[in-house]
Amino acid sequence: MAENENSRLIRRYYEEVLNQGRLEVLDLIARADHVEHDPLPGQVQGLEGLKQRVNIIKTAFNPQFTLEHVIAEGDKVAVMWSNRGTHLVEWFGVPPTGKTIVARGIDIHVIRDGRMAEHWDVVDMLSILIQVGALPAPQAVPA
Repeated sequence: MAENENSRLIRRYYEEVLNQGRLEVLDLIARADHVEHDPLPGQVQGLEGLKQRVNIIKTAFNPQFTLEHVIAEGDKVAVMWSNRGTHLVEWFGVPPTGKTIVARGIDIHVIRDGRMAEHWDVVDMLSILIQVGALPAPQAVPA
């Protein structure tokens, strides 16, 4: 039963917070001492850091997340996602291009006392950097 509740909590995070930009929802679903194991440059820890992270991502790309897989086991929820957004502001030193990007990643969330407590992620940054023109696209391998 707890696994279903944890899964619903994380789905709410992606839909209401990341897709709709409703940062106030984080006050209800995340712990004040939230730990970010892979912080963005300049991101602080805690609930305010999580809000900061969402704001950075929303401002940079205004992405719309699609959850491809959600797997809950015990106090952990793993999510494989994709998103589509537009490169709107500087991202890791790359000026805004207005280009549409598609990104993919995997997040692991720990739920404690019914709230988001910890987060790890793996994001295909190489693909994002190629799509915004920061890196050249790889050449086809000759047959």
